[in-house]
Amino acid sequence: MTDQLTIALAQINPTVGAIRANLDRVRDARAGAAQRGVDLVVFPELVATGYPPEDLVLKPLVLDLVEQSVTALAAETADGGPALLVGTPWRLDGRLHNAAVLLEGGRIAEIRLKADLPNYGVFDEKRVFAAGPLPQPVLFRGVSLGVMICEDMWTSSSAAALARTGAELLVVINGSPFETDKAGVRIALANRRVEETGLPLLYVNQVGGQDELVFDGASFAINADRRLAAQAPGFREHLLVTHWQRGEDGRWSCRDGERAAPVTEPAAIYQAMMVGLRDYVNKNRFPGVLLGLSGGIDSALTAVVAVDALGADRVHAVMMPSPYTSNESTEDAVEVANLLGCKLDTLSIEPVMAAFDAVLAPAFAGTDADITEENIQSRARGMVLMALSNKFGAMVLSTGNKSEMSVGYATLYGDMCGGYSVLKDVYKTTVFKLARWRNQHLPDGAEGPAGRVVPERVLTKAPSAELKHDQTDQDTLPPYEALDDILECLIEREMGPAGIVARGHDPDTVNRVWHMLDRAEYKRRQAPPGVKITRRGFGKDRRYPITNRFLSVLA
Repeated sequence: MTDQLTIALAQINPTVGAIRANLDRVRDARAGAAQRGVDLVVFPELVATGYPPEDLVLKPLVLDLVEQSVTALAAETADGGPALLVGTPWRLDGRLHNAAVLLEGGRIAEIRLKADLPNYGVFDEKRVFAAGPLPQPVLFRGVSLGVMICEDMWTSSSAAALARTGAELLVVINGSPFETDKAGVRIALANRRVEETGLPLLYVNQVGGQDELVFDGASFAINADRRLAAQAPGFREHLLVTHWQRGEDGRWSCRDGERAAPVTEPAAIYQAMMVGLRDYVNKNRFPGVLLGLSGGIDSALTAVVAVDALGADRVHAVMMPSPYTSNESTEDAVEVANLLGCKLDTLSIEPVMAAFDAVLAPAFAGTDADITEENIQSRARGMVLMALSNKFGAMVLSTGNKSEMSVGYATLYGDMCGGYSVLKDVYKTTVFKLARWRNQHLPDGAEGPAGRVVPERVLTKAPSAELKHDQTDQDTLPPYEALDDILECLIEREMGPAGIVARGHDPDTVNRVWHMLDRAEYKRRQAPPGVKITRRGFGKDRRYPITNRFLSVLA
């Protein structure tokens, strides 16, 4: 039995399906830990496959490769170096489990199974995994470790079972996605488990982007007195080494170690957008990105995030003026590109508009111009961007925000076209806050320039799609401050109209926004993926029927 342990928390960035590459990252982390005298390296949930693997783990070929690769990795621990606690899918008795395996002494020494499978929000683990029993401790060098897997910590059952059966130290492996305010929730839940059991706790979280999800790392160690002893930085790979000592009373405590400052909003939101975009582009092997740069706030912020995430040489902006594009918008787009140092082309869509007018003239004879002609402009821009994408290989970024996507203030196959959306889960009012913040801060890991990157006029002029003369967003939408509050009440809080009106909103406006939100579901179903920021992002978080007449009883 030992009285000292050195445990490293390895928050690494796996890629779903890259099983051999993921385990090579595990090997690299183990080699670094060995140089620092580490006894045990703890890795995130399902690190062998990457998280979340979704239906990929229903393929027997995938599971065969996982088991072969993990077994080979286990054999390498016969060298006397650090043991490994690795998250992986694992088959037992004909059932597939979300598991943690202890690799020590050249073998798979212990296996523990996730007991509490989440089935809400972005999670649907019950679809592919079988639940395990309440866990019992893992014996490691004479120390009883209470291993839990992510959701097992969110309720009290697993921690209580481990405490009853002799655990001395709780160890939680996680694939916990970022959303606003979630870091504080994790710490609070960990403290609750510590208070309930009287045991210290180690928490390791994945880092990096996977489709719409971003994992923010920020792994930590908490002592039995609920004092934070160590914390890793957010949003980047890191090996957090913690040193543990058994006291005269037999209880374990962690010496004070590295404590990175937490990433708070709005920096956390910005980092999530950067990491999400960078990993989506790089993991899917796109050479770079394309976007329409209009001179407005949304496309400006999207361009800034893209340059910060990928570097200016991988961002190609295109200005596509029409007869309704103001001189100010053209000037602002040029200034944004100059501030960022990215390529900017100007390709007028006026010839495309004229061609469509000629083609449709016989069919539209006797009708007045309306939103149809406005949408043609948007779709012409989408066609130009997709042509450039097809020709040169860069992925198109759509630039719409959550406010617009909520109420359908976007054109299918026009400004909605693209492979990824950085602002998909960011309300318009937050877009302005992020742009102002970025003008004053250079984010950690950003490849873009320091200083002002969004011109002041872009921040102060009235938002407009510029699809007709003297158009502003507020011709169609309520002021964004009111709209965003109503939308947050409807989407994140699932509030009814009476409660929203009680917050000071006009009843007719609330009812109109509700109708717009509901009618736009068919558009959102066809939208590109984008970074999840809020608790209820459009996609897996919020699954509403397209055909839905519930609102008719409220009209």
